[in-house]
Amino acid sequence: MAALGTIITAIVTPFDAQGRVDEEGFVRLLHHLADHGSDGFVVAGTTGEGSTLSDEEHLALVELAIREKPAGTTIIANAGSNDTRHSLHLTERSTELGADATLNVVGYYNRPNRRGIVAHYEAVSTATDKPIVLYNIPSRTTLNLDPELLAELAQIDHVDAVKQANSAELQPIDGLDLYAGNDDVLARTIDLGGAGGILVASHLVGDRLAELAAAAPERRAEIDAELRDLYAVLGVTVNPIPVKAALNLLGLPAGTVRLPLVDADEQERAAVARVLEGLGLLA
Repeated sequence: MAALGTIITAIVTPFDAQGRVDEEGFVRLLHHLADHGSDGFVVAGTTGEGSTLSDEEHLALVELAIREKPAGTTIIANAGSNDTRHSLHLTERSTELGADATLNVVGYYNRPNRRGIVAHYEAVSTATDKPIVLYNIPSRTTLNLDPELLAELAQIDHVDAVKQANSAELQPIDGLDLYAGNDDVLARTIDLGGAGGILVASHLVGDRLAELAAAAPERRAEIDAELRDLYAVLGVTVNPIPVKAALNLLGLPAGTVRLPLVDADEQERAAVARVLEGLGLLA
C-alpha cells in the first residue's frame, strides 16, 4: 500500500438542516468508511464542499478528523486556494494540526501562467514538511498540469503525489505517486502501477474498490465493469450532490448541500436509487 493509502475517500462534509457542519455525523461517517475499505481521507476537498467552508470551519473539520482518525488511516487536508497566501496558511495550519499530507490545487480563476504555477507550489512547499498532493482538475480550474509540468513540479521539496483528474493524461510521472482523480479510471491507474485513487464511490462501495485494487488484472476489470453504472450516476449532476443523495438513501450522515449547490431533485434521486438497488445496496 502506498504511504498515504490506496483507497482514499474524498469525504463529504455532512450538514444539518440549518446548514451547519454536523460534526457527530462526520465522525460516524469517517469510521463507517474506515470499516468499509477506505484507508485514507481527503477532508474539506471538492466533495467535502471546502469552497463553502469558512477557514474556521475548514480547520476545525481537519482537526476533528485528525483527532478521530481511525487506526491505520491517513488524513489529507485540502489546503488548496487560488490565493497562494491562503494556501500557505491552510497548509501550515493543517501541518501543525497533524495532517499526514495536504492536497493543493492549482490557482483556479486567476489562471497563472507556467512560471506562476511553479512559483505557487515552490511557495507552498515552504509551509510544510509533509507530503503535498498536487490536484490536477482542468474541468474546475481551466488549467492543466501536463505531464511535463508535473515532472517539473515533482522536483519541488515535499511534492510527492498527484491526484490526476484529467483522465486523458493519466500516466506515471517520475517522482510522484499517481492517484486516480476520477472513479472510473481507478482500475487503469492500478494497472499502470499507480498508488490508488482519491475517490467518491468509495463512500458506497469501498470494500469492492479495495478488492478491485488488490485483484489480479482480469478480476479487476470484472469488478470495474460491475461498478460502471455507479460511476456514471454519481455524475448525473454536480458532485457531491449525487453522493450525498446516495448516503441519505442508505441512512448514512450526509444531509444537505450548501448554496450555490442544491440538493438532488426527484429525478436525480430516483436515478441514484435505481443504481443502488441494482447493486444490492438498498434493502
